[in-house]
Amino acid sequence: MTSPTRVLVLNSGSSSVKYQLLDMRERTRLASGLVERIGERTSRLKHTVPATGASRERGGPIADHGAALKAVAEELARDGLGLDSPELAAIGHRVVHGGMFFTEPTVIDDEVLTEIERLIPVAPLHNPANLTGIRTARALRPDLPQVAVFDTAFHTTMPEAAARYAIDPRIADRYRIRRYGFHGTSHAYVARETARLLGRDPADVNVIVLHLGNGASASAVRGGRCVDTSMGLTPLEGLVMGTRSGDLDPAVIFHLRRVGGMSTDEIDTLLNKRSGLFGLCGDNDMREIRRRIDAGDAEAALAFDIYIHRLRKYIGAYCAVLGRVDAVVFTAGVGENAAVVREAALADLETLGLAVDPVRNAAPGDGGRLISPDSARVAVAVVPTDEELEIATQTYALAGK
Repeated sequence: MTSPTRVLVLNSGSSSVKYQLLDMRERTRLASGLVERIGERTSRLKHTVPATGASRERGGPIADHGAALKAVAEELARDGLGLDSPELAAIGHRVVHGGMFFTEPTVIDDEVLTEIERLIPVAPLHNPANLTGIRTARALRPDLPQVAVFDTAFHTTMPEAAARYAIDPRIADRYRIRRYGFHGTSHAYVARETARLLGRDPADVNVIVLHLGNGASASAVRGGRCVDTSMGLTPLEGLVMGTRSGDLDPAVIFHLRRVGGMSTDEIDTLLNKRSGLFGLCGDNDMREIRRRIDAGDAEAALAFDIYIHRLRKYIGAYCAVLGRVDAVVFTAGVGENAAVVREAALADLETLGLAVDPVRNAAPGDGGRLISPDSARVAVAVVPTDEELEIATQTYALAGK
């Protein structure tokens, strides 16, 4: 009898569950979907079978994550892919924050759950939802290996000089304050795929990865290992994002508290949900911002310029961190689709060996591709991220054989 080769990947949010079922024998998707608005009367599940292109939706109230996963199991069963299938080898869970305790994918047991729960104070929006998904899946299939893959794990290779903040280390250690970084599964996957695109061993390649979506982060990867990244204790630090401010003078918070009379919760909401592109111009969709710029909107133009300025600062900084850069790679929704962002981010950086070929940059494409001129000293690439495949790969390597 052959060993099971399927892995179900679950990404549980506070009111949603994203899922993909993959066959690791051929690294193909068998099904994928999204349950959203969990706990509301207007809940919705959208289920897709990539091989046929067929999709279906179901509406109506879904009370909680337990009901959501049961609904997912029912949809999978309709396609002969149910959770009770002997072909299912493991379930892989995205967990946002693993602290310094989890540096690699980990088979979940009660001790692991306790440690993830202990990290809730540094990931209050994400880890509780991740835990709910894990506990629900374990209840549905207690016999099946379940693996946690952590967003922070790829960044645990950062040297202390990059990971530490310049504050009293006793206080930092007491409250677990350090730079953890996020989007790690994406950065790991894209850095490795970029090396493959160049026909080189990842251990021999230095890459700057720019993960540009509604959440955005940059990383400096030397020989397959992260040596610096833009996000910090939380996903708030770093690049300008859709609704997050990114880098900010900490005294702004004191000023808003003392002079503005704002509460801690109000400041938290301002910086995480009402800042970034949205805070600057009222839109966090890059397509709409570019449409407004083309129509002569000065507010949108300034928001775009601030976004690009911060991005260029990080590219330059990571050139200095790495010393030798073999490739700069764009990924995620904006990075993969907004040619104008790629062009603006690297404009006039020829002295760093960076240039974009305008024809290659503007040409549409689904897979990984080079967009730099043949003569460029540093390759510039677009590589679609695939966090679910990365989670499935790590899960299967640990628990599926």
